[in-house]
Amino acid sequence: MSASATPEVRQHMERLAAQGIDVVRVVYPDLIGTDRARDVLLDSLPTACDHGLAFCRAVYHTSPQGDVVPVSGGLDAGLPDISVRPDLDTLVALPWEPGVAACLGDVTDPATGAPAPESPRDLLRSVLARCQEHGLRPVVGPELEYFLCEPDPAGGWRRYAREAGAVYTAGLRADPDNHLLRTLRMLRDLDVGATNGNHEFDGGQFEINVNHSEALSAADRAFRLKSAVKELARREGRLATFMAKPFNDAGGSGFHLHLSCEDSDSRNTFDDPSEAYGLSATARHAVAGILTHAPALAALANPTVNSYKRFGPDTLAPWLIDWGMDNRSAMVRIPPERGSGARLELRLGDASANPYLLIAATLAAALLGVTAGDEPPAPLEGYGYDTAKASVLPMSLSAALDALEADTALSEVLGKDFTSSFLSYKRNEVERFQRHVTDWEFTEYAYHL
Repeated sequence: MSASATPEVRQHMERLAAQGIDVVRVVYPDLIGTDRARDVLLDSLPTACDHGLAFCRAVYHTSPQGDVVPVSGGLDAGLPDISVRPDLDTLVALPWEPGVAACLGDVTDPATGAPAPESPRDLLRSVLARCQEHGLRPVVGPELEYFLCEPDPAGGWRRYAREAGAVYTAGLRADPDNHLLRTLRMLRDLDVGATNGNHEFDGGQFEINVNHSEALSAADRAFRLKSAVKELARREGRLATFMAKPFNDAGGSGFHLHLSCEDSDSRNTFDDPSEAYGLSATARHAVAGILTHAPALAALANPTVNSYKRFGPDTLAPWLIDWGMDNRSAMVRIPPERGSGARLELRLGDASANPYLLIAATLAAALLGVTAGDEPPAPLEGYGYDTAKASVLPMSLSAALDALEADTALSEVLGKDFTSSFLSYKRNEVERFQRHVTDWEFTEYAYHL
């Protein structure tokens, strides 16, 4: 054991060694919410804690296909470093990988010692600090959907267990290989707060819910859950995808957030039986803020070109800016519980969203509503998706990015450096897609034109 280990680090090392663990995987999220990581031998953990692990800052500017996008502070600055230090409070053994524990990493700019501007975890921390200034402690419950795929003998991937009609079920009827049971048990042992799961609406689609908690913990656990589900599928030669809409003949996958706030006495500040709808002024102002900033929020809640193919009539994905009482056709739904269970459910996000950015942007919009003291319009009555009743959300990533750039109030809360980097990164994605010839175009035009 290194003589430079502090008492705290030494205590962690002794505990891990007693569990037969000799490697610590230090993981942090990139801009799109996927995991970047390095494996550290246990004896080298003190050095990693003291000096950090050097990564190129351009990891935040790298596309899913490995291209470095020209974002300020990356290529133009000569590809400088970021420093990642293990957050030992988040250590947990990986139940599927003997001898390995994982922890999240804290990211700083070594030149300034400040958090890296693109760090999603630190962005959420900064928004939470703003909430704290107003006496608000956000509590968040994430709900995530995904599709499980298996190799197609003809090449590529196809949906696992494609039988139609097995909606909201569990067991072998919709999951003949017990994928969900194995995954739930692994997630339990990973201690991400997974509570339950089921086969979702479409064939091969599943939903796993996690406990509600303080917002940073909720984001950490949603991030780790997504990474774990994908890793467990890889072990079986399968693909778990949180892509918004991977198949033409199926609906999309959502990432719904349940949000409330507590005061310093842990009282739910969204509940007020004496007010309209049983919701406090704080809750109504939060709803109003989310509705006001929804066009910009879409850029972070629906962050890919593919995201907007999930929208449209009869999709049960919100594409209008509205709210309603226990109404799943509204963008913001108010579940029927009151008292300690009073909350709002934002149904806008899709599963491809970075948990940290989705939660940070939602809280920023809600906070702006609270500080402005705005009231929402009358809630939706009946089935929604009527453009005569509500405004339409941006229907493309490009339009959502324009809305984010135009929303200076939201950008100020999120941070101008982060917003600038995110806009540059995502506009490059749009440009690359617009230059790409798709299979649809070839099928539609090649024979006849």
